[in-house]
Amino acid sequence: MASPVGYEEQKAAADDKKILFRFCSECSNLLFPREDKENNKLLFACRTCSFTEEAPLSCVMRHDIGSSVGETAGITQDVAQDPTLPRIQKSCTACGENEAVFFQSQQRTAETGMKLYYVCCACGYVWQ
Repeated sequence: MASPVGYEEQKAAADDKKILFRFCSECSNLLFPREDKENNKLLFACRTCSFTEEAPLSCVMRHDIGSSVGETAGITQDVAQDPTLPRIQKSCTACGENEAVFFQSQQRTAETGMKLYYVCCACGYVWQ
């Protein structure tokens, strides 16, 4: 007997990158992944009763790590008041002020070269 989550539903969920919990059809406890070493198959087995079923998919757990940090992450308007940053006479594109601090991009990847970011000392506007 199959668990409440059918094969087609789990396959559709795999397309959405979701892995659903599976429950025992006999005692409703959580099914845990287990290896059948003789047949070289992945099973879901109940730890309370003797119920087992073959896993329709080979993925048991997925851990996606997403990074949405931008190149200018952590920059606040207060960075313009930092006395340790170098200053330059460069006109702000937002307010026209002629003083800005600059620093190098904190993202280091093979594709990106060195990028300088400027922060206006008057309004805090950030530009390249």
